[in-house]
Amino acid sequence: MSRVQLALNVDDIDEAVAFYSKLFGAEPAKRRDGYANFAVTNPPLKLVLLENPGQGGSLNHLGVEVESTDVVDAEQSRLADAGLTSVDERGTTCCYAKQDKFWVESAPNGERWEIYTVLEDSSTFFSETCDGPECCSTTPA
Repeated sequence: MSRVQLALNVDDIDEAVAFYSKLFGAEPAKRRDGYANFAVTNPPLKLVLLENPGQGGSLNHLGVEVESTDVVDAEQSRLADAGLTSVDERGTTCCYAKQDKFWVESAPNGERWEIYTVLEDSSTFFSETCDGPECCSTTPA
């Protein structure tokens, strides 16, 4: 199953988790310090909350979570055929998960879209060799 991902910056992770738990009638699928994600069934949504004090209420990035690396590859090819460029990130660690993904470039209003699949869980937000959020491109645009 594919689902749209909405990643939001929030000022206070605890307050945001309490609100979205009530809104969607679900608890986070994953919760870490300064981070939470919800795997909402109806509507199909991956809601990611990133604690960034002073940035609350702003969009961090958008995405589409897909079933497998094969689907990531197919989507990247389809978008390339449509004239869209992308930046590959394979085997990267981001948002407490090892992922294969790519970022679509040049959205008309600068919004950031990723197409990704989760390969496995991770105990770290970034790769151990990463120096910060540029590794998984989650800094606000």
